[in-house]
Amino acid sequence: MVGALVVAFFLFTSLYTDYLWFSQLGYTSVLTTQWAAIAVMFVIGFVGMALPVWLTINLAYRLRPVYAKLNSQLDRYQELVEPLRRLAMWAIPAVLGLFAGLSASSRWEATLLWLNRTVTGSTDPQFGLDLSFYLFELPFYRGVVSFASAVILIALLLTVAVSYLYGSIRVNGRELRISKSSRIQIAVLAGLYLLLQAVSIWLDQYTTLTQTGDLITGASYTDVNATIWARQILAGIALLIALLFFVTAFIGRWRFPLVGTALLLVASVVLGSLYPWVVQRFTVDPNARVLEAPYIQRNIDLTRDAFDVAEVEEVPYSATTEASPGALRSDAETTASIRIIDPALVSPAVAQLERFKTYYGFNSELDVDRYDIDGESQDTVIAVRELRQSGLGDGSSWYNNTVVYTHGYGVVAAYGNQRSADGQPVFFESGIPTSGELGEYQPRIYFGEQSPAYSIVGAPEGADPRELDYPSGEDGESETYNTFSGDAGPKLDTVFNRLVYALKFQSEQIFLSDAVNSESQILYDRNPVDRIQKVAPYLTLDSDPYPSVVDGKVVWIVDGYTTSDAYPYSRTVSLSNSIADSDSEAQRYAIDDINYIRNSVKATVDAYDGTVTLYAWDDEDPVLQTWQKIFPSTLKPISEMSGDLMSHVRYPTDLFKVQRSILGQYHVTDAGRFYSRTDAWQTPADPQEDASTNSLQPPYYLTLQMPGQETPSFSLYSTFIPRGASSEDASNVLKGYLAVDADAGGEDGVKGEGYGALRLLTMPDESTVPGPGQMQNDFNSDQAVSSLINILRQGQTDVLNGNLLTLPVGGGLLYVQPVYVQSTGETSYPVLQKVLVGFGDEIAFEDTLDQALDSLFGGDSGASAGDGDVPVEGGEGEGEETPTEPTEPADPGDGSETPPTGADGELAAALAEAQAAMEAKQAALEDGDFAAFGEADARLSAAVERALELLGG
Repeated sequence: MVGALVVAFFLFTSLYTDYLWFSQLGYTSVLTTQWAAIAVMFVIGFVGMALPVWLTINLAYRLRPVYAKLNSQLDRYQELVEPLRRLAMWAIPAVLGLFAGLSASSRWEATLLWLNRTVTGSTDPQFGLDLSFYLFELPFYRGVVSFASAVILIALLLTVAVSYLYGSIRVNGRELRISKSSRIQIAVLAGLYLLLQAVSIWLDQYTTLTQTGDLITGASYTDVNATIWARQILAGIALLIALLFFVTAFIGRWRFPLVGTALLLVASVVLGSLYPWVVQRFTVDPNARVLEAPYIQRNIDLTRDAFDVAEVEEVPYSATTEASPGALRSDAETTASIRIIDPALVSPAVAQLERFKTYYGFNSELDVDRYDIDGESQDTVIAVRELRQSGLGDGSSWYNNTVVYTHGYGVVAAYGNQRSADGQPVFFESGIPTSGELGEYQPRIYFGEQSPAYSIVGAPEGADPRELDYPSGEDGESETYNTFSGDAGPKLDTVFNRLVYALKFQSEQIFLSDAVNSESQILYDRNPVDRIQKVAPYLTLDSDPYPSVVDGKVVWIVDGYTTSDAYPYSRTVSLSNSIADSDSEAQRYAIDDINYIRNSVKATVDAYDGTVTLYAWDDEDPVLQTWQKIFPSTLKPISEMSGDLMSHVRYPTDLFKVQRSILGQYHVTDAGRFYSRTDAWQTPADPQEDASTNSLQPPYYLTLQMPGQETPSFSLYSTFIPRGASSEDASNVLKGYLAVDADAGGEDGVKGEGYGALRLLTMPDESTVPGPGQMQNDFNSDQAVSSLINILRQGQTDVLNGNLLTLPVGGGLLYVQPVYVQSTGETSYPVLQKVLVGFGDEIAFEDTLDQALDSLFGGDSGASAGDGDVPVEGGEGEGEETPTEPTEPADPGDGSETPPTGADGELAAALAEAQAAMEAKQAALEDGDFAAFGEADARLSAAVERALELLGG
């Protein structure tokens, strides 16, 4: 009894703290709706199983023949069972009912979707049913039939067991005798079971529209002309046999239903398997291209609808590979916005420059956003300075971890297209306290991706603040403290609340500590994704939440998706595999195999007080409309979204990844070409990753102007190469370039007019534009580039290639890659020193993007990339940048190159000396002359140091 009370109290604690959390956040209705649905479904499942089982057991026992003569073996069984009979008659139904209740309660979502289903207005091409039947009704009906079948089958088996134990069923040699009462009970249950199987087989014909075959997802020629009508016939046979069982209950003749059951089994093999195989083998396979064409077309059309790519604008693009002077003149705005700061590589630099204390930290990969600075939109690399208690070291204790170190502080933002003279990011928002171009905003970060499991904040008015704000202060103070003044977590204002949270977090200090007072709040579940998932359990959330400074506060913006695996004729894909690339690991999702997705919700989480706001972004999505009926008043219309927030909303990464995986094959809209699969594409492997990992290149956010656009816009893009091509193949040429307008605009409650517009550039079959892998190989194998990089690697430095960007400019495809240099010291970080650019077969490797473009396009590119070195006050790069004259291209006719002069000449001399020293080292090593080896090594070190000085490293 004591143990049961303890378990009950812990269960109550969990439920009570959940209620407090949802209540504080303003989403109590979400929790109570789930509780009510789970409770009702549990009761239905429990009663639905326990009552029929109890009735069948009691009927079988009460209607037993009282004076039946049993054999000695059954007598012994009865003697063993009799002492436990009464308990068993209640316990067996109760235990089975418990399991059934738990099973049924897990299907509360399917039940609520069926009860609140929304008509889509579109019908499937085979049965002409509204698509809502497949999305909301069919899963529910199949679940009900499956549950009822399990109940009847268990009841039937228990009836047979009890009837045999108590003599209603007797076996004498080859003779089987069944009492009338038992016959009626068994026959009725068998008839009900066959009736349910008839319904199940009938529903199975609709599942052919979502089954994935060797060629397509959906009903193929064989399914339509053999499988579907075969299932209809089998359903009719099962119904007829069910009726025969009902007749047997009254007339007592078992022959007809038993023979019918045998015939059903034979028919299921012949009609369900053999006949479709014959049709496929002898009718379809010889003429598959023609016979399957209508069904392939269904698959193409509905797949493109389900993944929202039906309106993609396909643009033939005959990309040139010749870099001609002035070719970039019309693309000056695009080239000026090219992001040369790699958010994946720059994080260590930001950490070294902006962390200040070991208990602050930044994500390993920063986020890309855009901000209006001095009236111009700037692609931005941004990060939140979060608290990381692992850096406290000896200062770690319950009091410090829970009461003092409670939050991070401020954001750091850098221009995406600029660097300082010494290769560092150029920040326009930085420091503690924060300062810069973003104006006044609430800088304290209580809710983030790295926040502690829980913190206790708040204090009575007038009490000394004890939450560390930042490690500097006024009037000689070394630290500044703060008291949280928002409403962010459940109150610990009663002894009972302290007790339940002490139990929840297994910490007696919550109950005993004097730091907990009547104004204290406990903050937990602080990760933005976790908070949104709890208040919107029906959403699949994007794996890349990002911070933005919006309306005077820092908010996390997270994209939410509604998904389904029941959209007819749509290709099924693995969501986790589709989004996995070199930047993202495969995630685990409740529904991973999907064939329908919509970005239906934009959600925000206030980084200061944890407020969760959900906006209905796609109010035409029938799945979202249905969930809005289930959880009314939890979503706001986009008309309530401020213009400032709208200007930072972007097209989501995960949705784009899923769409590009679909368009790799479904860019082909002709059934014949689709069948031949001669034009299938794939996303290229990330050229920065080890080839053995086969990690895909992630999509990148850039401001660019696609053909057909009047002005550049903030976009998300990815590329395609032929399916099966590897980075080493000559066939690794660019076949497609997919970009989407990712800028939602900046007006209150109004989406940008072009937002979400997908554009696909398709290269001609004879295209020779190199793919990313081939271009990376060209960069690596270029003699001038590789000699410099290899020599740099001989010193105390590493050379790191940044993200390889691809832009449709100059009538072709331009590749841009920043190159970072990093010392091998423990406290070093990458600095941007060079920029690689490639256009067709031509390559340039210069200090800045401006210089590289001028070099590549003959000194008359007509574009200003805007990435010149920016002076850093008080640093090594302070002072004005020395203009660099464009280098005249070598005369292609004489095979000679113009000797470098000035700084370039000094660098060339240093590299030549380094090369000579390396050769001398190797020769000395082979001769065993260690004195000469040491001398050559010293020469090499000096030459490398000289080269680094000339590079500014």
